[in-house]
Amino acid sequence: MKNTTGTLYMERHQLILEQLKREKHLKVATLCERLDVSAVTIRKDLKLLEDKGLLFRTHGGASLENPYMNERDVTEKATISATEKSMIAEAAAARIQENDSIIIASGTTVQQLGKAIVPKGKLNVITSSLLVAIELLKHKDIDIIQLGGNIRHRSASVTGHYAEHILNHISSNQFFMGVDGIDLDYGCTTTNIEEAILNQKMMDAAQKTIILADSSKFGKRSLAKICNLDDISEIITDKDLSPAIADRIQEMGIKLTLV
Repeated sequence: MKNTTGTLYMERHQLILEQLKREKHLKVATLCERLDVSAVTIRKDLKLLEDKGLLFRTHGGASLENPYMNERDVTEKATISATEKSMIAEAAAARIQENDSIIIASGTTVQQLGKAIVPKGKLNVITSSLLVAIELLKHKDIDIIQLGGNIRHRSASVTGHYAEHILNHISSNQFFMGVDGIDLDYGCTTTNIEEAILNQKMMDAAQKTIILADSSKFGKRSLAKICNLDDISEIITDKDLSPAIADRIQEMGIKLTLV
């Protein structure tokens, strides 16, 4: 009997790891349903597997990747998922309308958006990113409002009271935002608290918010929360996104575009 129990125990652990490899992040409730065991059993399994260094437990589930993101320099981040970021940026640029007014946050994916924009008529762009502003300078038909404030070396962007104050007097059509982590239950996060606050102000100044994030950002969270998922109008990401996560996003009523 002991050997049979031990075999089932090991088979269940193997199934959990195999499913995580395919889907990157799984909820306890999903594992209970698929493996036909109780939540108590699954939580014990996840703790044992985490103790062995085989997975990370998250809020209500598990992931093969560390869900907590550390801050990285913008030059380092630019090399990660570079092809996916470029494709995401091209899709986002197609959302920009003639004579539009948009806000662009900081980050390497939205920097790619700056490169991808070809204005139709006049375009007003408000941005916290110095790198985005530099990319847009090549277009004479783009009027750029560069937010001022404290410059963050790691992200080459501004934060602080002055930038937040300007946004109190601005209304725009679309806000394009990059994030460091997207946890479907917790929301969207970034590594810097001041940047999170500024992103919240940008959301308030826009009619709709569009997230640009490669699939590696899902199932992760960072230090500072920006918003809940139901505050978002659309997410543009790459086709490597787990089908299970894609289904949940669409069930939440959020437009999802895969490139």
